[in-house]
Amino acid sequence: MTAVTPQRSAARGARDGFGQLLHAEWTKFRTVHGWVIGMIVAILVTGGLGVLIAKSAVPSCSVHSSSGQPGPVQHGAACGQPSYPLGPGGEPVRDAFYFVRQPLAGNGGIAVRVTSLTGPAAWSKGGIIISGGTRQGSAYAAMMVTGRHGVRMQWNYTGDTPGLAGLVSAARPRWLRLTRDGGTITGYDSADGTHWTRVGTVALAGLPATVQAGLFVTSPAQAAYSSTLGSGSVNNSPTQATAVFDHISQAGRWPASAWAGDDVGAGGPAGAPGSGYHQVAGRFTVTGSGDIAPLIGGALNDGPAITVRDYLLGTFAGLIAVAVVAAMFMTAEYRRGLIRTTLTASPHRGRVLAAKAIVIGSAAFITGLAAAAAAVLIATDVAHGNGAAVFPEPWPTELRIIAGTGALIAVAAVFTLAVATMVRRSAAAILIVIVTIVIPFVLSAPPGIPAGLTEWLLRITPAAAFALQQPTPEYYQVKASYIPSSGFFPLAPWTGFAVLCAWTALALAAAAYLLKRRDA
Repeated sequence: MTAVTPQRSAARGARDGFGQLLHAEWTKFRTVHGWVIGMIVAILVTGGLGVLIAKSAVPSCSVHSSSGQPGPVQHGAACGQPSYPLGPGGEPVRDAFYFVRQPLAGNGGIAVRVTSLTGPAAWSKGGIIISGGTRQGSAYAAMMVTGRHGVRMQWNYTGDTPGLAGLVSAARPRWLRLTRDGGTITGYDSADGTHWTRVGTVALAGLPATVQAGLFVTSPAQAAYSSTLGSGSVNNSPTQATAVFDHISQAGRWPASAWAGDDVGAGGPAGAPGSGYHQVAGRFTVTGSGDIAPLIGGALNDGPAITVRDYLLGTFAGLIAVAVVAAMFMTAEYRRGLIRTTLTASPHRGRVLAAKAIVIGSAAFITGLAAAAAAVLIATDVAHGNGAAVFPEPWPTELRIIAGTGALIAVAAVFTLAVATMVRRSAAAILIVIVTIVIPFVLSAPPGIPAGLTEWLLRITPAAAFALQQPTPEYYQVKASYIPSSGFFPLAPWTGFAVLCAWTALALAAAAYLLKRRDA
């Protein structure tokens, strides 16, 4: 019997590997010129609209603020653009208060009893403070009584923690104490001066060996907001507060023998004269105006009206262009009958969907990142050249906004791909994306749309991811217009992004199920 040996091919058998599948899908994407052009269009429209917004910004020299809270205005070459003090974290701040102070050399502390705080503002503040100096934006920690929010410990403008509740009065005084140990400041409060409770401990970087410590009083402007469809306005009225202190005790080395009074930040706003202090037999009466808090930007707040988020209002247009490409990346194969070839070459249908999602998501991320970077960087330069007052963002915030916009566009593209897989029609998929992502975002922009409606939509729809573009957080201790038309969202930035990711995960799961169950 003759044995027959089967012939073996020298060529290695082809493997249906996921890497090969990714390469094949990428080749499909990059070789269709219309899809590449669509991504370029997304970059151009997003960046172009940002530049148009910057060009239309009103120069700061023609804007007159009535709040007086940001502090002294410094004029530069570009039409008097205001310069705001920056806090230790690089954030723009309001830093105006009356300060009765002495230098404290090294470690030590100060304690005081507060028997009265009068003033119309809920966030009027009176108490004790340890500060790196009298320069606006200096690092600090303070213990204070407030108009309607009880005792608080606040530090470096953005930090806030509560102490004893209730209003202060002669019948219900509040005792406050601050101690320094190097760069660590600890705050205490008490209802009787005997039993003390620690409110908080904070570490302040960069405190000098000798700090300024003492009494302070400040009172923010009261804002009245009004809005109609397509426009909005805010009117700020300055306020003053007066606090009464006694039983002052000091620990540590205090080189000065007398107290000095400083109107930090050039004092209260115009129309609120009378800041100062009066001392009689160890009893201090201090009056001040202003605020020690982060500055809030946006059209209806007292900071600069133009923020980074405004430059990215064209994101919705770029997202539509990307959605068109993402939908066609799947539906074009159904329309031309090529899906059968694709699924024959790679029978694992879930892997085909995954490969397409990775390719379109990666391409969309690069597109969104380039569009956001172009819009922010170019528009900022244009706005500064136009002399417009631009809200200064710390660089980590700008980085989060730019990278977050890229991530938003990427996940939205994957969401569109999943929807297109389910409906198999480009027009239907694009319409669904516009209704669920674009329209809720567009409704959030103009003043006059009911805030309850837009906040509800921006919580439960995929448009919640636009919270990634929020320029500043919402601060409990700062009263402002925290509404979508001012650039604020009901969810935190990454929480809003998680809502879009959840919708996309559900859409991908449904798309994978239908792709496996239905005929090609």
